[in-house]
Amino acid sequence: MSYADWMSQLPAELHTIPLFKLAIPGSHDSMSYDLDIDSRIIEPERLRRFSRIYCLRKIIHTWAATQEVCITEQLNAGARYFDLRIARKPNDTNPTRLFFHHGLYTRTDVETVLGEINMWAESHPKEIIILSLSHFEGFDKKISRQLHNHLITFMKNLFGKKLLPKTNSPTLKSCWSQGKNIIVSYDNIQFIQPVLWRKITYYYGNSMDRAVITTKLSQALEKEKSFNYFFVCGLNPTLPHDTRILRYILRICDNFTNVVRRGLPKLLRWVNQQYDKTPMNIVASDVVTRDDFVATIVKLNLKRAKGR
Repeated sequence: MSYADWMSQLPAELHTIPLFKLAIPGSHDSMSYDLDIDSRIIEPERLRRFSRIYCLRKIIHTWAATQEVCITEQLNAGARYFDLRIARKPNDTNPTRLFFHHGLYTRTDVETVLGEINMWAESHPKEIIILSLSHFEGFDKKISRQLHNHLITFMKNLFGKKLLPKTNSPTLKSCWSQGKNIIVSYDNIQFIQPVLWRKITYYYGNSMDRAVITTKLSQALEKEKSFNYFFVCGLNPTLPHDTRILRYILRICDNFTNVVRRGLPKLLRWVNQQYDKTPMNIVASDVVTRDDFVATIVKLNLKRAKGR
C-alpha cells in the first residue's frame, strides 16, 4: 500500500480533529542521508580539531547517517514531520548559504532541499508537512540576524500561500479549505512571527537501550495527557557522549542504521501498546522507510476513529 497521500485518505471523522491529536510519522535528523564525508567535523565538539583525519570522518559519517533516502522519498513513504538542523559553514564565500548538519555538514544546501519540499507540497495539496528548523550552528553573533532574516524571507517567498499561520486548533479540513499545507516550526523565539510556529517539544530516550528509551518516553507521554500543541515522541536511539561510544563505533561491520533496524520492530510494538494508554502526536524515527514504521503510525489514527 502507498502512503504518499495517507492524510487525504483518512476517515472523514478525523478531518475535523486538531492536528495535535493525529498520529503523524516523522523523520529524525531528516537530512543525515546527505552528509558530506569531506566536510569538517561539527560534533562531537572535542573532535573538531581532528577534522583532517579521513578515517575519523568516515566513522562519524557511518554513525551519524540516520536516514537512507532523500526528502522526496521520505515524503512519498508517508513521513510528514522533518527534523531539519541548520548550519552555516565557516568561511563560506556565499554569505547567506546554509546547509544541514549532524556530525558533519550536508552536501546539499538548505534552499535546494526546501525547493524540493515545496515542489512535493504543490503536487500533494492535501498532505500537511511540518518542518522543524533548529540548532542554527555557525550563526555567529555578527551575522546571526542577517542569516535568520534571509532564511525566513526565503521560506515565506518560496512557500507563499501554502504556509499555515499560527492558529489554536488546525485540522485537516481547515488546512484544506484555506489551501495551506506547510507548517514551519522555528526554534528561535527572537524571530517568531505569524507564519512561524514555536518550537515543538521532542521527547526521546537519550540512550541506546530500548528499555530505557521506552521508559523515558512513557513518563514523558504521561505528562502530555492534556495537550494543545504539537509534540514529538522520538523512537531514535542516541549514542553516548563519553567513552562508552567506542562500544558502537569500533564495530567495523556495523553502522547506525543497522542498529536502528534491529530495534525498530520492538519499538513499534511498544508504540501500539502505549497508544492505548497515552496520547501520541508526531512519532519520529530513523530509517523511516523501513519495518512498517509509517504504516504502524498511520494505522493508529484508525484506532482513534473506531474509538470515537
